[in-house]
Amino acid sequence: MSTAASTGFKVISPGVLSLIQDSGRFGYHGIGLTNGGPLDPQAFYWANRLCESAAKQTANNIALEISVGGLVLESEVDTVIAVTGADMALTINGNNCPLWRSHTIKAGDHIELGYAQNGCRSYLAVAGGFDIAHSFGSAATVTREAIGGLDGERVQQGDLLPCHSASASHHYCLDKKDQPVYSTSITARVILGYQQQTFSDVQKNLFFSSEYTVSDRCDRMGYRLTGQEINSSINGILSEGICHGAIQIPADGQPIVLINDRQTIGGYPKIGSMISTDTARLAQLLPGGKVAFEAVSMERAHNLLHFAEARLQQAQLQTC
Repeated sequence: MSTAASTGFKVISPGVLSLIQDSGRFGYHGIGLTNGGPLDPQAFYWANRLCESAAKQTANNIALEISVGGLVLESEVDTVIAVTGADMALTINGNNCPLWRSHTIKAGDHIELGYAQNGCRSYLAVAGGFDIAHSFGSAATVTREAIGGLDGERVQQGDLLPCHSASASHHYCLDKKDQPVYSTSITARVILGYQQQTFSDVQKNLFFSSEYTVSDRCDRMGYRLTGQEINSSINGILSEGICHGAIQIPADGQPIVLINDRQTIGGYPKIGSMISTDTARLAQLLPGGKVAFEAVSMERAHNLLHFAEARLQQAQLQTC
């Protein structure tokens, strides 16, 4: 547990939804606590990496996840920040500043993020990370469980986001070719689950040949999709543990993809699970976004994950 700094960033406007996040809370499903953590781990990773050379920290340090946009902060410290993720216009004291690079901040500076034009989630990291006490091994905010972050709550107007002063001799940026490309439609890879036999071949073919729309009932717990109705031969099961990316099919036949803040158990039949690299792409979709599904083997899913991790490790920051 760290001792919170007495200075940091004052929240002028929290925007639509801003949450303190680290890499997540693991090992507590047994007592009903979910993982939390960044919905787009890649963007979260790069936000921290871009600040890494300014202060000793790791790429999993505590940062701010901003959904949709509208955040305004006033700095009370001299430090370095970076913003990555969705295309939200970043201004510092009214001057347009690029995403995916580090910036020097002085006490009194105003930092503002506009509303997302492409993608949905952005990450604001600070050199050394935000100084937030851990709860059950993590600072990740899960508002449904009132745990982590600032008293388990979303960031609110007047809050102080504590951090320490830092300086940097250089600034760093991530080359355009290494930045994720966000889209309004995705094809998500799915590993069929052990309950697939409760869906007939016709129902599975309908699921994998249809395009679904992200409804306005999407949040950090799950994304509810609308489109072709899918039916299982059973209405429910005894509640059991649910993995990240699980695709539940409730009685109305409309898929729900469960992500970071999902409940730890559930009783709807599951046709399969979306692979982790694609849940991050899903979480960058706003309501109205389109989702198609593609079945992949477990072996191919492993290869896709290793390929994504290799690309992440090979990408190098540039001095700018």
